[in-house]
Amino acid sequence: MPRKRLKGLRGRQLPTAAELRLLQILWEIGDATVEEVVNAHPMRERPNYKTTQTVLRIMERKSFITHETRGRVFVFKPLISRKAIDHGSVQALLSRNFDGSAVGLFLNLLEAVTVEEKDLDELEAQIREYRKKSKPSGPNRE
Repeated sequence: MPRKRLKGLRGRQLPTAAELRLLQILWEIGDATVEEVVNAHPMRERPNYKTTQTVLRIMERKSFITHETRGRVFVFKPLISRKAIDHGSVQALLSRNFDGSAVGLFLNLLEAVTVEEKDLDELEAQIREYRKKSKPSGPNRE
C-alpha cells in the first residue's frame, strides 16, 4: 500500500553522501528498481548492485524512500523532497558553522567565492520579494 509523500525532515537526520546520491537519482528519474538506480550512474562510477540494494533498504528504514512490489521487483520512490533536504542542510550548516546566523553564512559565501554581478542582482531581487511576502498586511500592522 503506497504511503503518503512526506514533505519535511520532521526530526529525521540528513541523508549521508551515499544516500543523497541515490535520492538525487530517484528525484531525477522517479520510481526506479535497484537495477535502474545502479544503471543511472555513469559507467565508471556504477556502484555494486547489492550495496545499492542495502543502502536503499537503510534509506527506507529512515523514511527517505518507500517501495512497492511490481511482479518480482521492488520499485523505490522518494518520500522526501529535494527542497526539504536543502532546507535541512542549510539549517544544519547555519547551526554547526555560523551560530545560526544567516548573515554570517551570506558574508562567508560572498568572501569565499566570486559572485557575478548578475547573481548579486538576482539575490537582491529575491530579498526584495521575500520582504514583500513577509510584511504583515491589513489595518493591524505594527
